[in-house]
Parts: sequence; structure tokens; C-alpha cells
Amino acid sequence: MLIQHIINGLLLGGVYATIGIGFSLVYGVMSIINLAHGSLIMLGAYVTYVLFQQFGIDPFVTVPVSFMAMFALGFFIQKYITNCIIKWGLFMTVVLTFGFDLVFINTAMLIWNSNFRGVVPSYSGAGLELGIIVIPYIRLAIFIVSIALTWLLYQFLNHTRTGQAIRATALNREASQLVGVDINIIFAVTFGIGAGFAGAAGGLFSMIFPITPFMGVPFLGKAFAVAVLGGLGNINGAIVGGLVLGLAEALGAAAFGTGFQQGIGFMILLLVLVFRPKGIIGKQFFG
Repeated sequence: MLIQHIINGLLLGGVYATIGIGFSLVYGVMSIINLAHGSLIMLGAYVTYVLFQQFGIDPFVTVPVSFMAMFALGFFIQKYITNCIIKWGLFMTVVLTFGFDLVFINTAMLIWNSNFRGVVPSYSGAGLELGIIVIPYIRLAIFIVSIALTWLLYQFLNHTRTGQAIRATALNREASQLVGVDINIIFAVTFGIGAGFAGAAGGLFSMIFPITPFMGVPFLGKAFAVAVLGGLGNINGAIVGGLVLGLAEALGAAAFGTGFQQGIGFMILLLVLVFRPKGIIGKQFFG
């Protein structure tokens, strides 16, 4: 049924927006394309998996832990490693983040091997039935958590001194330094937030996708697609891009089969790049 597929697409798009926001935030502030973003999603999923399997903690309760764990990792590598080479330009940071990606994937393989794993809470099969429409409780809760994370980010950026410093750095790096903003710390905090959103998304994805050391590879592509669809470096655009990608995949799978699901989403990305290279919204970051 069409309405069912639209609902599924919107629910999935909300989570896609979460991974796109973190990716887009890092690019908007630092002009860094973080190729380790997918691996951070994967590590966040493993954090949730370990806490669920070893301690029986509900996976939704572990989302803040996944966020903080990846925030700490992202803050550390940005402050002590990436900040040292960021002055050398985009290419060097791309190479560095690709190296981090390889390290994270191989570390995960050493710890957990390459077997498929999953997080299956007791309520995983339940859903809200509205006539012939079924809304799975897990996907609905994931969507709500994703919206809540996005709202919290907006509050942080608009109502805290650190958030305002991030906004100022994104708009004019040199002017921010002149008024006393330590952009190296701001870069570390920003990268940490982007990594934290990736970790939180990984914790949410662990309930609906299998967990492997390589699960981040397709999600990196989705993060890039979401960011570009809405306008690379634009948080509002990432939300729009996530919803568009989720709808495209859901409707495409319904019309042509699940084998075409990935291709249809990226076909839309290609069309946007051809006819509107700046993205659907395409405004200046924080504009």
C-alpha cells in the first residue's frame, strides 16, 4: 500500500537525516569530508551491541552512551591529530580520515571478527496497527529519537556560547579568532559532535540492520548522499535530504523491488547534482 511505503520511507529518512547532519556539520565548519563517518556509525552500533548483550541494557538507553563514546573519540582525533594537518588542505584531511576508517574497521574485525550480529529487544516484532497500516514500534521510536537529537543540536547551536562559537567559526573563521574564539577547540568539539551523531545513529541502526565491521561503508555513501541532496554543509538541508532519500528508497523498492532500492536513491542524487549542484536548499551554512 502506498501510504505504508511513504510512512516507512519517512521513518527511515529521519535516521538518514541524523547521519547526514553529523557529516554536514563537520564539512560546514571545517571543510572536511570525513571518510571515517561510516566507521563511527559502525563503532556506535557495536557499543550498543556490547551493552545489550553483556549487561542487558535496553538499546534505546545505550544511545547516549554511543553518542558520548564517539564524541570522545572524535574530539581526541581532531584535537591531537587532524588539527595538525588541517592547514594542508582538503586532500590531506580526506587521506587522513580514510586512514582512520581503515584502522577502525580492522580494529573491529580483531575484536568482534566479521560475523553478523544484531540487537533484538523483546519488543522488536511489535507494531502500531491502524487499519491495514502497520507502524513498527522500533522504527517509530528510532524516528522520535532522531528528531529529538536534531532538536537538541539546534538548541545547543543557538543557545550556548560554544554553539554560537561554532556558528561564528562556520561563517567567518578569521573574524572568530579576532574576537577570541579558539578555533582548534571549536574544530575538536564540532568533529566530536559529528562523530557523536554517527555513534547515536549506529546505536539506532543496530536494531534494524545487521552489525558487521563493514556496515559503515554503505552508510558513508548515504551520509554523503543526504548531505549533498540538501546542500553540503547545511544542517536544514541534511534533514530534507534524509527524508528525500528515505522516501526514494522506500517507494523505489515498492515499485521496482528491493534490488533497486540503493540505485534509485543515488539516481536522485545524480539528478540533483546535474540540475541543482548546490542541493535542494543550497543556502549558506546556518543560513
